[in-house]
Amino acid sequence: MRHLSKSKIIAYRQCPKRLWLEIHRPDLRDDSSSVTAFRIGNEVGDVAREIYDDNGTLIEIETLGFEQAFAKSAALLQKGDAPIFEAGFKAAGALAFADVMLPRLSESGLSWDMIEVKASTGVKDYHRDDIAVQNYVATAAGVDLTSVSLAHVNNAFVYPGDRDYQGLLHEVDFTDEVKSRHGEVAKWIEEARKIAELSDAPEIKTGEQCHQPHHCSFCNYCAPHEAPDETSEEYPLSSLPNFSADKQQEMKSRAIYDLREVPDDYLSWKQLRVKEQSQTGEAYFDAKGAAADLALHGFPSRFLDFETAMFAVPIWKGTRPYQQVPFQFSLHNIDETGTLIHHEFLDLSGSDPSEALTVALIKHCGNEGPVFTYNASFEKRVMRDLGERFPQYQLALDAIIARVIDLLPVARNRYYHPSQHGSWSLKSVLPAICPELSYENLTGVADGSMAVDAFKEAIALETSPEQKKTIEHQLLDYCQLDTLALVEIWKFFRGIN
Repeated sequence: MRHLSKSKIIAYRQCPKRLWLEIHRPDLRDDSSSVTAFRIGNEVGDVAREIYDDNGTLIEIETLGFEQAFAKSAALLQKGDAPIFEAGFKAAGALAFADVMLPRLSESGLSWDMIEVKASTGVKDYHRDDIAVQNYVATAAGVDLTSVSLAHVNNAFVYPGDRDYQGLLHEVDFTDEVKSRHGEVAKWIEEARKIAELSDAPEIKTGEQCHQPHHCSFCNYCAPHEAPDETSEEYPLSSLPNFSADKQQEMKSRAIYDLREVPDDYLSWKQLRVKEQSQTGEAYFDAKGAAADLALHGFPSRFLDFETAMFAVPIWKGTRPYQQVPFQFSLHNIDETGTLIHHEFLDLSGSDPSEALTVALIKHCGNEGPVFTYNASFEKRVMRDLGERFPQYQLALDAIIARVIDLLPVARNRYYHPSQHGSWSLKSVLPAICPELSYENLTGVADGSMAVDAFKEAIALETSPEQKKTIEHQLLDYCQLDTLALVEIWKFFRGIN
């Protein structure tokens, strides 16, 4: 009998074709978007073992192999004298591994509390299916479960330091719910096994299930194998900003796959602009309006961008899970004569960079002049968080926040080029306005997620001094380009050559 893993059953729940491909064509899978999620999950899982009992036994599947892992799990579950982490179960055509098993001894004998640990900050709908499968397989394997819970990250937790993570996880009891779903899970397993035995993949078109509840690793394979009308348009429907899935589906039912063919009465003013400029192939630019938007903001003008890192498991005292902690900023200053000065901050020591960054930021922002950003809510939130953490600097930070001017609304209202494909991100607008500046010329770090990964690599103990120096140069080049881009966009909107 083929035993399907819990992850395979959940894959079936998302899309039967995904399950078939997972089993028969795993070589087609693109897991690049899942690497970060796996790493975060492992970080939370490691700390969970400390929280529940670091003297428990970890079933190391990679070392033991599946059959020995199941055998060792069964023996420990019979013994019941200590917690078990990653205990394995195989029964009823399925297999699963439990994050945490806590023994409970009573007059009636040995039973277990099963806890599934998730790196999210709340319970998701798909978690309910996940834990229902987990409970079903463990119960079918003969394990007496007293309770079944899900532990997720508590984002209100403030790390006190010294590896004290008590309170990081919040448990939600699902015992009654999962017990009531045994029949439902049994049906999923039966249906999934039938799909797994098919000689060919089931015919299922791409759709919402490709990205909900997770991005499917086979999207890059499935989409090009569909009708070319849906995937090869120069201006696909997906390039219309905020064009709903229902409207896209309605257009496709009418054989409309190019946004230039969408009837006007389906479109907002912003979507109409995208359509019109895509039809003409020319840029829209309200130069007078853009200049008027910025005319009231004088000199010295400053241009600010932060790079931040988030940790599911906080590593610095006083920080919360998934809090955006700034480790770098770039600040360009320009005065009335056009003189441009650049200031920057980057801390790769591995210590909390927050206070030193705050002091440098306050110093270089000065006391006057607008501080331009792109999507100002982000920079404001970062500075507000710094003010909360360091009250001695709150007044100075609030004064900077009051001077922040957002260039993004100016771009959205006054400019659009067909090459943007419905996006007003900095990396979409900059090449249209200032093609001589390009993120493609950067090496190593060329976007925000790469910056975070590079920072985490740089502060890792195993990273060599030579590699850390390389990363330092890459991060400085990237962040400096972000604020230089703001300067060029500002000049363009102001009508300054």
